Amino acid sequence: MTQQSRMSHRMSQEPDMAAAGRPGKRAGSPVSGVVNGVVLRLTLRATMGRKRALIFAIAPVILIGVSALLKLTAHSPVWPPEFLGVFGFTVVIPLTALIIGTSVIGAEIDDGSIVHLLATPVRRLSVILSKFTAAVILTAAFGAIPEYLAGAIATGPASKLAIGLFAGALAASVIYNALFVMLSVVTSRAIAVGLLYLLVWEGLLGNLVGGVRLLSVDQYALGISNSVAHNANLHAHLTLSTAIGMGIVVTCIALAFAARRLSSFSLKGDAV
Repeated sequence: MTQQSRMSHRMSQEPDMAAAGRPGKRAGSPVSGVVNGVVLRLTLRATMGRKRALIFAIAPVILIGVSALLKLTAHSPVWPPEFLGVFGFTVVIPLTALIIGTSVIGAEIDDGSIVHLLATPVRRLSVILSKFTAAVILTAAFGAIPEYLAGAIATGPASKLAIGLFAGALAASVIYNALFVMLSVVTSRAIAVGLLYLLVWEGLLGNLVGGVRLLSVDQYALGISNSVAHNANLHAHLTLSTAIGMGIVVTCIALAFAARRLSSFSLKGDAV
């Protein structure tokens, strides 16, 4: 039995046990709450237990290491916003979110062990939100925090740039994971589609076509960062209100679609 299967099998038992132990709750009744603590806890444990968890640390270590090196050798005052804004928000955060966001539920769908989780009384929306929350926590740990540490090394821990980068990185962690969790439910090639989105839509078209920036998570993050840092070298093209508003809309639509898509899965793990 794979690790994902063991996690889902345990999940299939714990909700009923928890419900049976509460007064007024009968076993098999829907588990209350938007985020299910059992799903969240087991997802965090399973994701960190995989060998790919070692991959999460590669980009953050490079980010912090290069920032420390540039701090010692670079004399230009513009390198912190340009390097951290570009490498942090176009490489570290999105790739970390892609790996984590597509694995928290995609691995269970791929090997069919999602059947155990879908057989429990946990609502589909709660499953999606629990998986999404786990992905955001891990992405913040391996992406947003290193982004702040790199900014603190470059300009000081209390600098507007470091704080702004952290705020933008947190926002990016939320929005990217909503998209990538949705992709993992929609397609078995979530990583390939996610990479295509990052490279073509955000990397290429986002720099050439102004209208694309309204649907670019990178620009949402930069807009939020720049509202704190007020640094033109971040190359933010969206205002704070636009960045937050569009970020909320994209996140809600992605999660709602993911929950709806998961609801169409049969107990054999196939879409109806």
